[in-house]
Amino acid sequence: MSKNVKFRIAVLPGDGIGCEVMPPCLALLDQLARESGEFSFDFQEHQAGAFAYKETGSALPASALAAARNADAILLGAMGWPDIRYPDGTEIAPQLDLRFELGLYAGVRPVRTFPNVRRILADDRAANLDFVIIRESTEGLFASRGKGVVRDDQEASDTMVITRAVCESLFDMAFAIARERKRRGSPGIVTCVDKANVFASFAFFRKIFLERAALNPDIEARCAYVDAVALYLVTKPWEFDVLVTENMFGDILSDLGAGLMGGMGFAPSADIGDRYAVFQPCHGTAPDITGTGKANPIATFLSAAMMLDWLGQKHELSAMNHAAKRIRVAIDSAFASGMKPFEIGGTATTKDVTETVLGALETDAVQA
Repeated sequence: MSKNVKFRIAVLPGDGIGCEVMPPCLALLDQLARESGEFSFDFQEHQAGAFAYKETGSALPASALAAARNADAILLGAMGWPDIRYPDGTEIAPQLDLRFELGLYAGVRPVRTFPNVRRILADDRAANLDFVIIRESTEGLFASRGKGVVRDDQEASDTMVITRAVCESLFDMAFAIARERKRRGSPGIVTCVDKANVFASFAFFRKIFLERAALNPDIEARCAYVDAVALYLVTKPWEFDVLVTENMFGDILSDLGAGLMGGMGFAPSADIGDRYAVFQPCHGTAPDITGTGKANPIATFLSAAMMLDWLGQKHELSAMNHAAKRIRVAIDSAFASGMKPFEIGGTATTKDVTETVLGALETDAVQA
């Protein structure tokens, strides 16, 4: 029997429904670990987010940041609350702080549709979408976070930053992800999304992309302006494989991708750097449904699957990659059986969705 490898996971449930979707996710991971026998988890939970800021004056306490630095991976819920803000009026967002603190330059946002979930687009090809948006997460327009300037209440400015070092790492990761997807049957195309026809920063972004593309001749490289890509994502999204773009553009386009899936409760994400990685659902804290039991945990489950894949690849432990596949297959099976969360007009509560997915893990089809 293989040796059991224990992984230390820093868990930051956050605020609102983040605290409601995290316990089911940890239960899912524990079940997979028990059934595998090849890995296990040491979950170390810490308070961070808007209510932590309200109570302690710190949105990301030193203990939470230290735990993140010492962890094998970091699992987040949603963070922030509309009525709790910094003195300058901006929202509490320690998830952004982690990106900068840990050098998490690549925000990976998969877009994949599910059985029996109502399609937003009428075309039959929209029933089987499977592409990835990779968002640069530490630079671009977000480099001005906390540094914007307001002059005499008459003018405001924020500065975009694009650096060669981060772009090269970002694009290399995009080509690596496309190569792995190609191995599994995807077309192997990376599209650089920019506004190179207007801004020097984006012309520089594209220039570096084309340089890295030349080093990856086995993967097709394309370039497109962000306005055209927004159009294509609602007219022919099935033509995309991997899209890579600047921080703000990625923020916007990934929400569009979530809409194609059914809503934010279906959209997982990972923020990845050279050493660390954070995994979290794309959705917010949803104050309107907090405490009602209606939160959709699917995005959190899929984020956990991304964590398993990342750990499995990093530590060459295929059992974790198999467990990640089991999560995705179980979720598809649950939707195929008619499961319908409140988010898409159904009646399945957080508990119902969790029990259905856990039950699907036990079927022979998932075990195969």
